[in-house]
Amino acid sequence: MTKLKGILLTQGMHGMISQVEGLAKALDIDFTHHTVELNSFWKVIPPKLTPISQNVYQKINQDDFDVIISCGRKSVIPSIHLKNKANKKVFNIHIQDPKVDLNHFDFIVAPEHDGLEGQNVINTKGAIHYLTENEITENKDYLNSFVKKDERKIWTLIMGGPTKYYDYSTKNMKHIFTMLYKLLKKHDFQLVIIPSMRTPINTIHYAKEFFGDNHTVIMDVDKKAYLSALALAENIIVTCDSSSMISEAALTGKPIYVANILPKKNDKRFQRFRNLFRELNITRILGEEIENWNYQKLDETNRVASIIKQQINS
Repeated sequence: MTKLKGILLTQGMHGMISQVEGLAKALDIDFTHHTVELNSFWKVIPPKLTPISQNVYQKINQDDFDVIISCGRKSVIPSIHLKNKANKKVFNIHIQDPKVDLNHFDFIVAPEHDGLEGQNVINTKGAIHYLTENEITENKDYLNSFVKKDERKIWTLIMGGPTKYYDYSTKNMKHIFTMLYKLLKKHDFQLVIIPSMRTPINTIHYAKEFFGDNHTVIMDVDKKAYLSALALAENIIVTCDSSSMISEAALTGKPIYVANILPKKNDKRFQRFRNLFRELNITRILGEEIENWNYQKLDETNRVASIIKQQINS
């Protein structure tokens, strides 16, 4: 049977790419990724006030597709327009709340903590993503040439980056690093620090300076290092700013500690997410008593893909 063809629409941010590509792979479709560019002042106009027109966005040079998967505010109108003008049945799937009439889409995939409801809405626990258990296992040995050769167990710190809610100031990073330093003195583990695309370079250098040569700081964004660190870790720490990376870590079934940063503004939506993951017995807060616990590995991407496949095939 010929695979369905898909186009993926995002603003090019890692978290969005992870979600659309993860779903496309789980749906087993052939896909191309397109970074959406809006024209002139449409960049600042909310989708609900924007006309569904080619004039709004720069042309996407692909005409043959069966599925559109979009994520992010800028991709809402292009997804609706491309579906409407197609000369065959096209399914469009939007990830996150599109902030327009939900009936413009065949499926909307939204985190449970966003509180979005509708006949075509599939709610998820956390964010869907592009990681798979196989990938994590296959890359386990990648960090062998990086980590220190000794008997210490490995704990992994995954760092996000500054957002409008959380500041990566030296003060905030020092608070997290100091808590980890006290823990590693007590529990004698090797810390492996993994940056993301949003992690400021000065934060990476500060981590290197703070923890010294007895621990491992990966200086560049490296997906294989990320996967390997997830595979090797006894415990995983993730900064609170990244719901997507906390969701990715939950695929491992390993204890996850969330490193909190004092928010700059109301972060209730993120708090709801973190409260849900705590209720699911997935996370604890860094600074609480260290313990071992188990939970069912969270693989929302494949669960969502199964629901969508079933409906497309019917």
